Amino acid sequence: MPDALTPPETAPSTAESPRTARRPSERTFHGDTFTDDYEWLRRKDDPEVVAHLEAQNAWTLAQQEHLAPLRQTLFDEIKGRTLETDLSVPSRDGDWWYYARTVEGQQYPIHARYRATGPDDWSPRVLEPGEPVPGEQLLLDQNVQAEGHDFFALGSLDVSDDGARLLYATDTAGDERYTLRVRDLATGQDLPDEVRDTAPGALFAPDGEHIFYLTVDEAWRPWRVWRHRLGTPASDDVIVFEEPDERYWVGVGLSRSKKYLQIELGSKVTSESWLLESDDPTGEFRVVWPRREGVEYTVEHAVLPTALVEPPSLAEPPTLVDPPSPPADGTRDVLLILHNKDALNFELVSSPVPAPGDTVTPEAATVVVPHAPDVRLEGVSASERYLVLYYRREAISRSAVLQLETGSGAAGQRGAWDFQEISFGQPLESVGAGVGVWEQPNLKVGYTSFVTPQSLYLYDVASGERTLLKQQPVLGGYDAGDYDQRREWAVAEDGTHIPISLVWRKDKVRFGVSPGSTTGADSTGDTPAEPAPLLLYGYGAYESSIDPYFSVPRLSLLDRGVVFAIAHVRGGGEMGRAWYDDGKLAAKRNTFTDFVACGRHLVDTGWTSSDRMVADGGSAGGLLVGAATNLAPELFAGVLAGVPFVDALTSMLDPTLPLTVTEWDEWGDPLHDPEVYAYMRSYTPYENVADDASHYPRILATTSFNDTRVLYVEPAKWVARLQAAGAPAMLKIEMSAGHGGVSGRYSAWEQIAFEHAWVLDVLGLADR
Repeated sequence: MPDALTPPETAPSTAESPRTARRPSERTFHGDTFTDDYEWLRRKDDPEVVAHLEAQNAWTLAQQEHLAPLRQTLFDEIKGRTLETDLSVPSRDGDWWYYARTVEGQQYPIHARYRATGPDDWSPRVLEPGEPVPGEQLLLDQNVQAEGHDFFALGSLDVSDDGARLLYATDTAGDERYTLRVRDLATGQDLPDEVRDTAPGALFAPDGEHIFYLTVDEAWRPWRVWRHRLGTPASDDVIVFEEPDERYWVGVGLSRSKKYLQIELGSKVTSESWLLESDDPTGEFRVVWPRREGVEYTVEHAVLPTALVEPPSLAEPPTLVDPPSPPADGTRDVLLILHNKDALNFELVSSPVPAPGDTVTPEAATVVVPHAPDVRLEGVSASERYLVLYYRREAISRSAVLQLETGSGAAGQRGAWDFQEISFGQPLESVGAGVGVWEQPNLKVGYTSFVTPQSLYLYDVASGERTLLKQQPVLGGYDAGDYDQRREWAVAEDGTHIPISLVWRKDKVRFGVSPGSTTGADSTGDTPAEPAPLLLYGYGAYESSIDPYFSVPRLSLLDRGVVFAIAHVRGGGEMGRAWYDDGKLAAKRNTFTDFVACGRHLVDTGWTSSDRMVADGGSAGGLLVGAATNLAPELFAGVLAGVPFVDALTSMLDPTLPLTVTEWDEWGDPLHDPEVYAYMRSYTPYENVADDASHYPRILATTSFNDTRVLYVEPAKWVARLQAAGAPAMLKIEMSAGHGGVSGRYSAWEQIAFEHAWVLDVLGLADR
């Protein structure tokens, strides 16, 4: 192929993709030499690289020109189902109720508040969209901040305890470097304080005079915690913590009780927490539990009745149906530590707060929720009145609550403490209970499913009564009864059963009788009478779980007869820590073969056929669908890969690239370990494209020029190699965006409409 760029064809009917110059460069590690024809595309500042990306974009748009009316229709459907002028349910903090609202025609939210009527005002007002909010005070209008910028993102937002000042941090490039500012809320004017190049997550100390924020190193790793004093120049800011180990990310926060400032740091397999009394913000942080390689833990401060801290017996957990009432002052400050030392799925222990100079010894702490092989403990939140436990069982996330006043939930669930599980009784649901601020006397419970819009309830723990505060509006007459959801199980190569979640519109998928079936999707049977068009999504990394969720844009697919499915492959966290461990490092190939097994199961059981199925994945999920394409190109009609991590081996070999060293615990270290190199070399999508890829499915890769997590060059190189091998591959790149894509809700809807139009075209539904 000539060493020159070919301009894109202008006719939308052309089938020939732009040619990418081949400029071979050799990469040799551990005795293996790989010739990379397209590594030159990494030169981001090279005008020729930019011209190439723009040419690819122009060609992709030309190829998709016939879908412009469908894209507009899909955009209009998303917009038409969305209440554009809307507001969130207010949440109280201090003397104010805080909320965000949107206005029709504006891309970004507006943050505002109104004053609480008194200390007993714990019921949020029912605010009507579009109506003036009595006593509203504007905090930050993101639309104003975004003016004149193609991209805008908010990285930090916090109000001082006295309610007088607002800190906020903005990114206008998409590179996740934020400029931090402080606003006087009495005047609405910004103070002179300004700090550039911060990471997300800045916050006020309770005194309102000190700000703690993070900065990143050259690899985009948050590694330093700084303290800024209002009214002083940023050059006077003090580094209060620095983590030199390149595997660890650092974060800073405030306990819900506001008694402690917390620094948390972690690699993919090890973590550590530090505390400082928040009334002494210039003091020295102290470690809670010194790091131990392979041990992860989190810390939550709680004030518990003595009866809970010192139960009668852990060998025989107490029956707390009628527990003794502790004296009014019978409480104790404790740390609730969720850890995985000798507990694969984690256990929860209670420990006294260590004094300066001391540390926690978890082995001597009180176990309050023991490890269980079928339950993955994921977190705990404490307030003045409640504890909420978050966990996962049978591939579903769950929440349970403990009343501290009585020491009991309404019914025994598990462990030495008596938690009450909150459920809406659906087989596929997502339930999340929030304790709010420390003093809040009630709980808010979020609930959704694949067919239930996001709903927020006020929850009475004692009675179990739920009061709906707000449900996500879906305009146009949405009826959840028109749709259905279910769980299927595929069998992987090694016999492991892999869960698959499915959702569809009932009148678009007909079912027939399946001989020998013991369960049915409806009265006529549990097997589709004919294959349906299907979009199969997967991720499978970082122990990230894809829980049931409602999506307005997805309705446009379902209403056209598309079945949406999620393959809960290993590498995610749906089935516990072992599920994650079996899909990372030297077991990473399981992620890809699981996805292929899910696709084949859906074909074999009649849900779909290979010519009616599109694979979908983003970031690490892009690696998944890219690897699955190489393994089984005949299984899919199309592959949608968003910001795909498809050149993983090249990235993991270069420790100077953003995030590489921190990722070695997830993927392995191919730079120093020849076995890891050989293993990654065997599956990474870019290196394993077939020499003749003309039999590959249609592929659309999307990316962003300023992405710092998965660099644009990865999908750019992948698409170039696919095209050279004859695959029908396209690249769409946003030149002013980051890892999350474009900013602004209307721009995001346009991006979704573009992708969904392509999916529908692949599935033969572009005319519906």
